Amino acid sequence: MSDRNQFGQLARTLLRIPVPWVFVLTYLVGVGLETAFHPGGFIRGYRLLTPVGFAVFALGAGLAAWGWFIFRRARTTRVPGEASVALVTWGPYRLSRNPMYVGLSFAYLGEAAILHQIVPVVLLPLTMAYLNRIVVPLEEERLRAVFGTEYERYQTGVRRWL
Repeated sequence: MSDRNQFGQLARTLLRIPVPWVFVLTYLVGVGLETAFHPGGFIRGYRLLTPVGFAVFALGAGLAAWGWFIFRRARTTRVPGEASVALVTWGPYRLSRNPMYVGLSFAYLGEAAILHQIVPVVLLPLTMAYLNRIVVPLEEERLRAVFGTEYERYQTGVRRWL
């Protein structure tokens, strides 16, 4: 089997894991590693970190929820790789093509700040690379197939992330 076919099969397997769970699992791996190698945690004594973490978490969770509810209201899929029935370009989608993922990233960082953890933050780029190289390109390919030039115009006018 060629490398490209193996990569495609791996990508399809990984896409069966809902994206929010990818964030959760990455975070839990980070917590496990931090607990195993430095049981007391790496960051201590920064009292301001907790309230800042709550604010960042709330911002991220709110953004992700806003994007999710807009998709729900538009009656389009919230599952990566499934064909969409509506091209959502309003609300947070005016500023980012992926506000749910941006929101989940902020919530992830907020959680790490609340709990004063660093290893999960170090692992977050792995999740972002997975999204950027596997999930989002598949979603964009499907959107291009369904909406054609309408999606391409949207794509040129709105950034992928921020």
